Amino acid sequence: MAEFTMELNDEQKEVRDWLHGFAADVIRPAAAEWDEREETPWPVIQEAAKVGIYSLDFYAQQYFDPTGLGIPMAMEELFWGDAGIALSIVGTGLAAVGVLANGTEEQIGTWIPQMYGDQNDVKVAAFCSSEPDAGSDVASMRTRAVYDEATDEWVLNGTKTWATNGGIANVHVVVAVVDPELGSKGHASFIVPPGTAGLSQGQKFKKHGIRASHTAEVVLDGVRVPGSCLLGGKEKLDERLARARERAKAGGGERVKNAAMATFEASRPAVGAMAVGTARAAYEVALDYATTRQQFGRPIIDNQGVAFQLADMRTQIDAARLLVWRASWMAVNGRPFTAAEGSMSKLFASETAKKVTGQAIQILGGNGYTREYPVERMHRDSAIYTIFEGTSEIQRLVIARTLAGMPIR
Repeated sequence: MAEFTMELNDEQKEVRDWLHGFAADVIRPAAAEWDEREETPWPVIQEAAKVGIYSLDFYAQQYFDPTGLGIPMAMEELFWGDAGIALSIVGTGLAAVGVLANGTEEQIGTWIPQMYGDQNDVKVAAFCSSEPDAGSDVASMRTRAVYDEATDEWVLNGTKTWATNGGIANVHVVVAVVDPELGSKGHASFIVPPGTAGLSQGQKFKKHGIRASHTAEVVLDGVRVPGSCLLGGKEKLDERLARARERAKAGGGERVKNAAMATFEASRPAVGAMAVGTARAAYEVALDYATTRQQFGRPIIDNQGVAFQLADMRTQIDAARLLVWRASWMAVNGRPFTAAEGSMSKLFASETAKKVTGQAIQILGGNGYTREYPVERMHRDSAIYTIFEGTSEIQRLVIARTLAGMPIR
């Protein structure tokens, strides 16, 4: 087990500096353009693929970093560059984590490479869980998967929403209900291979922020996938469902973790790191502005009202990073989240990003409210962190129920 440390080793520092350089030289100069276009920045993704950032190998190296700091460090630097473009680069990772967390070795080896493509022909993947009537309330999911024993196929029907890369993805990972009587315990995840009939893109959303990231509905109309596309395999699913039914008959008992929840638990500290990156970017713009902007013959940072805001901003950013790093270290070293530390990190970091970016606008005054300065975009982007992969209200509920020793549904 790796010891928890706040000091990056030499290899991690080298990776951090490399990512920071890419964010500064490639992502930031393109940020305003792709925010205005509200389109997937394919050229930037391809550049990331060419240098090795957008690849299975890179994410595997960070994912299996024994300190747990590889992923949060990478997320912070990329999202420091720009949240919308960075999400387009890392969005495939959520689907990949879904396969890593729930799939067999054969499924991992078969499907994750197809999610990324190669540097000459980049692809993306989508993780499809939320529905029009089932966002935070995963137990209300309606998308059904029915097994056709005669053909050894699963038939999927339903509509997913808020899917990053939904409809444009080469590979879709879809969470569906296989046993409605078991609620969230009756869910399973499926791979929908490229070109599968019956899958189509529904509405593409025009968003307040992260506009360079494609978000859309995914419609599943009689989608048939081979039995081998059930993540983990049917034998494992049948065993899990049987245990859930027995516990239901017994009146409860040990909670059974479903596939979607496993994916979200693994990714929440990473979302916190994204928020830290955006907050840090806004803070740095505000600090630079405060030290160079002259009012009444002196820099505005000489005013306590500005200086104290910057002090609070930096303190909150550092605190958020420490919570994210702690949760990431705990996750990779198998430490249980006995106080919902993963949710804590995501909650505090996301709320910090909203607050800090708002303070940055205030420090820049009228300039901060215009698109001539990036803090306006950063503030719009920051709103998503308190919403996706569990709203702040849901994080507080998870934390409270964990502290009370109650099951998380």
